[in-house]
Amino acid sequence: MIIDFFKIAANLKRVKRQGWIDKLSISSPESVADHSYSMALMGMVLSDLEDYDSEKIMKMILLHDLAESKIGDYTPGQIAPEKKKELENNAFFKILENLPSSIKLQYQKIWQEYQENDSSESKIVHQIDRLEMILQAKIYEKEGHSKDDISSFIESGKQEIIHPKLKELFTKIIEDN
Repeated sequence: MIIDFFKIAANLKRVKRQGWIDKLSISSPESVADHSYSMALMGMVLSDLEDYDSEKIMKMILLHDLAESKIGDYTPGQIAPEKKKELENNAFFKILENLPSSIKLQYQKIWQEYQENDSSESKIVHQIDRLEMILQAKIYEKEGHSKDDISSFIESGKQEIIHPKLKELFTKIIEDN
């Protein structure tokens, strides 16, 4: 049933971003839904500015963390990457199982494309994911967390953001006082 899909997706509002809990000891950090919403706004603007397939990017962003509604938010190093991918794939396909075939197949294809990270859209979405994390880290810094507290998030983004426009935005975000 479509309503089951909506209910599962709504669970993302209750799944807290684990990295903020683990590394910054924030008791009530942003949710995965908060993160996805912020990413969606970034993706909308950037895909329109850079002439990407905006619809595909928006769908990819909305689907990219959907599995976390079932399995939670695992941070790098918490479990093996292969195990995380297996858990996410199993959860994602289970979440979609009651959707009509026409859209289920479309969403599965977008999910696979995101997982493989070999299309221009998937590459930009992965980088938007990092950029949004950097933006949130800077927000937490302004709320009182030190530069040292957020440095690992900044370094992670610095390594992975390579698109010229996103690199420019990254620089502006980290230089913003």
